[in-house]
Amino acid sequence: MIIGSITEGLVIDHIPAGKAMKIYEYLKLEDLDCQVAMIRNASSEKYGRKDILKIASHIPLDYDLLGYIDPHITVNVIHDGVRSEKYHPQLPKRMTDVIRCKNPRCITSIEQELPHVFRLSDEEQGIYRCLYCDTRAKE
Repeated sequence: MIIGSITEGLVIDHIPAGKAMKIYEYLKLEDLDCQVAMIRNASSEKYGRKDILKIASHIPLDYDLLGYIDPHITVNVIHDGVRSEKYHPQLPKRMTDVIRCKNPRCITSIEQELPHVFRLSDEEQGIYRCLYCDTRAKE
């Protein structure tokens, strides 16, 4: 299958296979008026299989969110049909209102307006814990 190139916009590459739809939903790409292409299970020499998102517009991205989903994701910025910049999101030290605490005794379960804040407790394994009750986040 051949998907055409874009002249202006963003290419989110090296997404783990099956996670492109999750990124699509988190970034609310369905609300955009521009073209968005999702390629699932593309061949990858490095990872075996990967997903790719092509966005024909320059939109603000949440690099913390992308780093949380997978720190191997690559974001390519395209100008005039050529990659002008390349970013590798990192695991964020802190995530707010992306992960929800599942502990029913956590203060975030009682105080609904309180933000769900998680901190990175183990960088090597990508483990996040609730700032309030120290409960480990579920994948």
